[in-house]
Amino acid sequence: MTHSYEVFLGCAIPNRFNNYESSMRTVAKELDIELIDFEGASCCGTVVLKSIDETSWLSMSGRNLALAEKRGHNIVTPCNGCFGSLKDTAHVLHDNKAELKKINEVLKKLGIEYNGTTEVRHFVEVLYDLRDQIKEKIVHSLEGLKVAFHPGCHLIRPSNVAGFDDPELPRKVDELIELTGAKSVSWGFKLRCCGSPLLIASEDVANKILIEKMESAKEAGANCIVTNCPACHTQFDVQAYGLKNEDGDVLELPALFITQILGAAMGLDEESLGFELNRVSLDSISDILGI
Repeated sequence: MTHSYEVFLGCAIPNRFNNYESSMRTVAKELDIELIDFEGASCCGTVVLKSIDETSWLSMSGRNLALAEKRGHNIVTPCNGCFGSLKDTAHVLHDNKAELKKINEVLKKLGIEYNGTTEVRHFVEVLYDLRDQIKEKIVHSLEGLKVAFHPGCHLIRPSNVAGFDDPELPRKVDELIELTGAKSVSWGFKLRCCGSPLLIASEDVANKILIEKMESAKEAGANCIVTNCPACHTQFDVQAYGLKNEDGDVLELPALFITQILGAAMGLDEESLGFELNRVSLDSISDILGI
């Protein structure tokens, strides 16, 4: 059975993380998930714009929802920020008819309107629905991989918008990780922010938060980090490159996208999974990954 979605990549993934897009498309193809390229997509609006001008945020995000709705498609996105923005907008416009009317006055100038029927899902939700199919396709055990999984904030908060309690979806992704034979370790700072949003205001503060996260992951015995968010991955695979604490301890760990470890366990083409684009060296876990 083919599952079809319009895929909303957002800004960061096609510009900075081709390994996430490529591994997502490779895994999707193997699982018979049809990803329809989103024609006419604009920025999701982002939570940053929401804090400055909510009407502009709702209009930008609502435009994307309306385009998918007009074509009769639901949206899937691999980006936490886009998921949070699109999902939150759909939530606001569903519950506030006056706001929906106001936003449709803006969209009317573009020849479109939004009626509130577009479903927004994160790609990990789609993957979890297909966990039995994934399990059947595992051909290479990742036993020995000890994963500190970082879900990111906008995947799980606010819970009334995301549609589940904070711990629920991370546990589901933990299940996906452990289908591969890897161990998803319990670590104290798992649900804390990675610090990425603060990079534009204070890199020092963002790095202090990151140091606490990395120390927590290492104390839990993790030998890699796994994310499902490009902004969070910026912290773990860019900012963490060569990162040390005040004692001079090296804190970097290999950082992978969830689609990369699933693809490795499914025996998918190494190049299409984009491992060569990861910044922090994967040498310490390359034998486990089979690369």
